[in-house]
Amino acid sequence: MNQGRSTLSFTMRPMPARLQICCAAKKETVDKVCEVVKRQLALDNDKPITGESTFLDLGADSLDTVEIVMGLEEEFGITVEEDNAQSITTVQDAAELIEKLCSEKSA
Repeated sequence: MNQGRSTLSFTMRPMPARLQICCAAKKETVDKVCEVVKRQLALDNDKPITGESTFLDLGADSLDTVEIVMGLEEEFGITVEEDNAQSITTVQDAAELIEKLCSEKSA
């Protein structure tokens, strides 16, 4: 009793690596990074910081950025290599890198 419908079948294939989608960091991670950044830069609690906030816009210079990375390493118990540290420009970048490093550490 097909009633004029054709039978469909689907085959699942692995997605090529270049097309995989990277998920954004968890809100808890972004919030924790915001706290560390506020503390390292001695920002007022009413200063808004979001995932899109850049360290430059928050008034950080290169030394401040190094101190932020060191604070994040201490807070999350990770080690950030210099080449990875140089690619961090926003709170979101930092949160995503932290989650990546934490998952690699626990694997």
